[in-house]
Amino acid sequence: MSAKTTVAEQLRLERVDGCRWKIPLDPKRGMRVEGLVFADDAMIMPLRDDPCLTQVANVATLPGIVGRSLGMPDIHWGYGFPIGGVAALRTEDGVVSPGGIGFDINCGVRLMRSSLAEPDVRPHLDRLADRLFEAVPSGVGARAGGRRGEAELDQVLRRGAAWAVEAGYGTPTDLTVIEERGRLASADPDQVSSRARSRGKDQLGTLGSGNHFLEVQAVDRVLDADAAAALGLAEGQVTVMIHCGSRGLGHQVCTDHLAVMDRARRRYGIELPDRQLACAPLGSPEGAAYLGAMAAAANFAWANRQIIGAAVRAVFGELFGARAGELPLVYDVSHNMAKIEEHLIDGRRMEVCVHRKGATRAFPAGHPAVPEPYRSVGQPVLIPGDMGRHSMVAVGLPGAMEETFGSSCHGAGRLLSRHAALRQLRGQNLVEQLRRDGIVVRAERRDLLAEEASVAYKDVEAVVRVAAAAGHVLPVVRLKPLAVIKG
Repeated sequence: MSAKTTVAEQLRLERVDGCRWKIPLDPKRGMRVEGLVFADDAMIMPLRDDPCLTQVANVATLPGIVGRSLGMPDIHWGYGFPIGGVAALRTEDGVVSPGGIGFDINCGVRLMRSSLAEPDVRPHLDRLADRLFEAVPSGVGARAGGRRGEAELDQVLRRGAAWAVEAGYGTPTDLTVIEERGRLASADPDQVSSRARSRGKDQLGTLGSGNHFLEVQAVDRVLDADAAAALGLAEGQVTVMIHCGSRGLGHQVCTDHLAVMDRARRRYGIELPDRQLACAPLGSPEGAAYLGAMAAAANFAWANRQIIGAAVRAVFGELFGARAGELPLVYDVSHNMAKIEEHLIDGRRMEVCVHRKGATRAFPAGHPAVPEPYRSVGQPVLIPGDMGRHSMVAVGLPGAMEETFGSSCHGAGRLLSRHAALRQLRGQNLVEQLRRDGIVVRAERRDLLAEEASVAYKDVEAVVRVAAAAGHVLPVVRLKPLAVIKG
């Protein structure tokens, strides 16, 4: 009996070089462009029979897609698009697909730097973790102290982080180092349903669950001294990383508009290999409604991270003094978003809608969208790892603009499903194991920590090595975890 044909064999996956693998154009599948996956030899082995490769090929069938359908080195299976998927679609005849952004709209990462060194903090880690756990509600149904009224929620949806700053959560300086200054002007709160609003009214300032976290870290290795200095980072320095998004509001926005687009695409005659790729033309009423709602949810997420950041500052100020509580913001970047951008494609400038799902914008030095303090080195790219291993900070390089529409990896990327991780680690005390490694953990559900254990994820350093070898990012510093707050 012949061996089973793998997904890679079905797709005729071809090696391009040490970090690139091509899925050739296959008109029989309806592919309009090639697929391109970034991975080294070790990473590609478990992917050879993974459905995420099929998803890369499926995305290549979307109307108006240009360049290639892309899979970042942290790629894994997702809804419709793979997580770690990037695609650009022409604005004049392309589509927008909510599956290419994901349910957690503007899930992203915020990094704050402190004036403290690791020895200043380590003796107080337990107390610090306790206070952060109290100050930032976490978990699936986490709720903040009070519900927002409709008028106030409208302002959050329209103005994002700027609303939070004016409400006393941070300073105007913060806005200068947030992607898009923490606000998408295209937001249309009228396209956010009453159900989505209800889910979001009391979730501002909450962390959520799953792979979301708040982490106290220390810089344990500087990889590029000039870029690190530009970002204000130095060896031994304590930092705080926040990873979360638009909570129940964003999830409901995606759910609502997927249902609308699933009906609409039939009217527009759009044939899809996977119903989860439900989409509508960018210029259609359905496409415009989704983009307006997505932008509103993105603004909600930026306000959410801004409020969490203010709570972290208050805790640091309480425990370590006013100066320690300043915690300047290094950067805040999204990795679940659709953005209208201009890129050079096949030798000409073109306006496209770039879908980044589990992929971080990575613009190079000199790009006008990079904040002025970082324009000489490139946009910060924040790449969290798992709770037992390192996270990375990089900056974007010209290669990303040339090959991935200015995009790079967003994290470590899952190796095991949540259920598989739970089965493999059943009975193990991960809290005590991490404490032995010098890492303090606080979690709403300790029994679910196995879902987020290191064994469930790729090594983020290996992921970043591939992104660097491809010319998309320059690694700047490595961060080790000291205290982790989980849902």
